[in-house]
Amino acid sequence: MLMDSLLVRASCQEGSGYLKRANTERLHEIFSQYASQEKNGEWFMTPSDFVRSYLGLYTNPDYNPDSVNLLAGIVDTSKDGLISFAEFQAFEGLLCVPDALYKTAFQLFDTNGNGMVTFDEFAEVMKKTELHRRMPFNMDSSFIKLYFGKDKQRLISYAEFSQFLHDFHEEYAVEAFKKFDKDGQGFISALDFQDIMLSIKSHLLTKDVRDNLVAAASTGQGGRKVSFPYFMAFNSLLHNMELIKRIYLNATNGHRFEEVTKERFLYSAQMMSQITPLEVDILFQLCDLLHQTGSTEDDEADSRLGKIMYSDLVAITPEQYFKQITKRLAEIKAVSSPEDRGVVVQILESGYRFVLGSIGGAVGATAVYPIDLVKTRMQNQRTGSLVGELMYRNSFDCLQKVIRHEGFFGLYRGLVPQLMGVAPEKAIKLTVNDFVRDKFMDKNSNLPLFGEIIAGACAGGSQVIFTNPLEIVKIRLQVAGEIAGGTKVRAWTVVKELGLFGLYKGAKACFLRDIPFSAIYFPTYAHTKARLADEGGYNTPLSLLVSGAIAGVPAAALVTPADVIKTRLQVVARRGQTTYSGVLDCAKKIYKEEGPRAFWKGATARVFRSSPQFGVTLFTYELLQRLFVVDFGGSRPTGSEQKVPATGMAEEIRSTNPDHIGGYQIALPIFTGIETKFGLCLPRFQAATSIRKIP
Repeated sequence: MLMDSLLVRASCQEGSGYLKRANTERLHEIFSQYASQEKNGEWFMTPSDFVRSYLGLYTNPDYNPDSVNLLAGIVDTSKDGLISFAEFQAFEGLLCVPDALYKTAFQLFDTNGNGMVTFDEFAEVMKKTELHRRMPFNMDSSFIKLYFGKDKQRLISYAEFSQFLHDFHEEYAVEAFKKFDKDGQGFISALDFQDIMLSIKSHLLTKDVRDNLVAAASTGQGGRKVSFPYFMAFNSLLHNMELIKRIYLNATNGHRFEEVTKERFLYSAQMMSQITPLEVDILFQLCDLLHQTGSTEDDEADSRLGKIMYSDLVAITPEQYFKQITKRLAEIKAVSSPEDRGVVVQILESGYRFVLGSIGGAVGATAVYPIDLVKTRMQNQRTGSLVGELMYRNSFDCLQKVIRHEGFFGLYRGLVPQLMGVAPEKAIKLTVNDFVRDKFMDKNSNLPLFGEIIAGACAGGSQVIFTNPLEIVKIRLQVAGEIAGGTKVRAWTVVKELGLFGLYKGAKACFLRDIPFSAIYFPTYAHTKARLADEGGYNTPLSLLVSGAIAGVPAAALVTPADVIKTRLQVVARRGQTTYSGVLDCAKKIYKEEGPRAFWKGATARVFRSSPQFGVTLFTYELLQRLFVVDFGGSRPTGSEQKVPATGMAEEIRSTNPDHIGGYQIALPIFTGIETKFGLCLPRFQAATSIRKIP
């Protein structure tokens, strides 16, 4: 299936959230390359072989051997100081499961390999971390006793340990606040606040937030001091950013480019009891700081103070370890930044869109050409000017008779000139629409409705100049088959017969049809696509197809009268048929001779042709832009990038070492996550540098 080929299963999953296991033979080959110690005819890895040689960690000659042994102990479940292939393979399997981060941390603390963690094991590992050396945790606190018991003899299973580790990290931050709050007044300095956040909560900090920690604390309720409520609210906000995003989308009805004030946000947040007014205050403080210190221009920053957009929330949201799963056959970066986008680059971008639009147009036209032929013959059928001329009772009857008398390929009569016309026609239409939309789009990617309508109208008008000659040739060829025993009509014969000005016969009617069609179609498509996008703003290929088809229904139906007039003006009137001198003359005569219903002839066939044709065209056009990505520094189709939470840890820093296969592809992010998420940073060197210890 085309859709299946355009999406890569996340890391070749075997099941939802599971990485594909490595091939046993290949894994054994890799193990043998790094195993340096033989025992009883069997090869083993030493801690140094696994951590330093295979994983590439602690490569400095002055590495800390205790840290290396601790990390190797995660894999060495037998605790004999060596890693067998069975243990090596078992850990590869563990890395493939969704909760690999917590399971790896559990095995770090389970130093005797009995499947349980004691207080002594926990304390032994924690005391070796740099965080504990700098900010010692009170191992006699009530928190520790609640988990390990009053006498600290209780054993903790994996499930309980995962909750303990999570709560311990939160408790650690509170303990650190108490240590800095030497006066016991519930306040710490802004610098101390920054110190705690960078040491214990670094996994919650994006670069933008990290750079504005002191500034955010200084603008808080305590001035240069940070109160305990502010400290807790700040951390709670960062923990709940996904919920904050939902509140924003609820306030904007799903629109991601709308500015929201604090009052409007608070009103939307009423249904979420987890979010407090203080957290909302901090959110808007952070966003204002981002506007003032970011890449936005000063006047734009001032206009956005006190307002937030979805992009602001993305900049604040802690790293969620997303990965791109949309397959790309090619990816080229034409400019290093949008500021480098000049006239030549814009011309190249339009050329890129034109080529892809041509392919999309050709695919769409071929898919629905038989419906187009039926539509044309139904619209050309006269009901009052010539006795006995009624050839087709309805569209289905027309389809049957074409196949019966002209064969299956009769349905594709005139396809070649149609493709010659429709490919550049759709390319021009799509290119001009995108170009004009870009001009109306502001720096926040907001596009007013009138801008969408004008862009669509410009697209519809631009195509007529180029495609009207090809359209009239196509129609002459399509109706030629109705004349029994007639001479075969060729495209070049029609061109010579009409001449240059004759090729633009009916152009006014084309303008009358194509301008309103595109002015209706493109805005409807954009808004329908936004409605069908998932929570992350991504549009599946099916949603693109459906959006294009839905938008085609009102656009095609409402302009059918103009299409009927255009068709009557462009076909050759046979002997005894009414002739027309222009658009108004044609409209008057159709109304007088055939009644108002004649203006809606072929409406059904037109909807059934235009709706799927534009659905297939836009579907192909946008998917090609996903497959062949060229970054011109301008806008990309909305909803074109799908990101999903990476299995276990950050796959954007997944190892590029070819020997890291299967679960070992994310071994490095897992070990990094143990340090950043849980603060379990082990000393890397034997002679550790002096550490500022908090008394």
